[in-house]
Amino acid sequence: MASTATSPAPPRKVNRIGLEIHAYKGNRSTLCAGCGHNAISERIIEAFYELGIEPYRVAKLSGIGCSSKSPAYFLGTSCGFNAVHGRMPSIATGTMLANRTLLALGVSGDGDTASIGIGQFVHLMRRNLPVIYIIEDNGVYGLTKGQFSATADIGSKLKTGVVNDLPPIDTCALAIQLGATYVARSFSGDKRQLLALLEGAIAHHGTSMLDVISPCVTFNDHEGSTKSYSYVKDHDEPLADISFVPFFQDITVDYAPGTATEITLHDGSRVILKKLGEDYDPTNKVEALRVLTQAHDKGEVVTGLFYVDTKRESFLDLLNVVDEPLATLPESRVRPPKTALDEIMEDLK
Repeated sequence: MASTATSPAPPRKVNRIGLEIHAYKGNRSTLCAGCGHNAISERIIEAFYELGIEPYRVAKLSGIGCSSKSPAYFLGTSCGFNAVHGRMPSIATGTMLANRTLLALGVSGDGDTASIGIGQFVHLMRRNLPVIYIIEDNGVYGLTKGQFSATADIGSKLKTGVVNDLPPIDTCALAIQLGATYVARSFSGDKRQLLALLEGAIAHHGTSMLDVISPCVTFNDHEGSTKSYSYVKDHDEPLADISFVPFFQDITVDYAPGTATEITLHDGSRVILKKLGEDYDPTNKVEALRVLTQAHDKGEVVTGLFYVDTKRESFLDLLNVVDEPLATLPESRVRPPKTALDEIMEDLK
């Protein structure tokens, strides 16, 4: 008689807080097949899963554009707000002021950020609000048929043959000048580098600005584009080989003495930069701007962690925002007593 016993099911693969990877996924993408934005969403899912971040703690924020649809494709159980065009920074600021226990993740595009939203971007960077700000940068307006955006390089060519003759806005250089405290650039096709930079951004307490070159396969992946897959692969110049060690893992990274730089972030996690071509110091703001300017003049796409500052206070700390969500505070803590009003009125006499 044949045995009816069945083999036990394989154990589920879970992260350090007991969640499976599907808990970090979202809806099926409606973007074009091969879009770099989808690769970024996959790395976001992977980063939050590996670090064991509770999805309910994340506030997903975006504006308008192909990139701003991306939050629907990851962290489906977290909360989110799709703002009007270019206004995501205001929503991010209000969100964190109201509840600093959240982890704010803003996703924008080069049009949403560098054109209609440039004013809001400027003020978000200078405040050092605790937020992860990802720019999915393809150099064109994908939703309106591929016109040049403000990040398109001089000499870049559209599929129609039109050549761009305006200088680009370098969002990384701008963010460093204005006061962001974690500034990096990556390529959607570089899984390892992008994942390490994302995990470092999550661990950082302050404004983490990550510009990700994300080719538009429909309007900007042709010969003559400086944001295409082939161009970025041929012109990518990584500053360093990046490794990320979370605070909860006791891992020794073995690099020969004098060839690596280690940066400890606020929660104890470490970003380790292994020197490639030059001895680069990501804590030196002037050096970061020099590297970006030099790369622009050479027509190179430099990727990596450009600048990090772990000492500057965040916007919430400067304002002495309380630890609890404001909506949970009792009236006695949010409404001044009558004696305070009496003192003001007396001073005005």
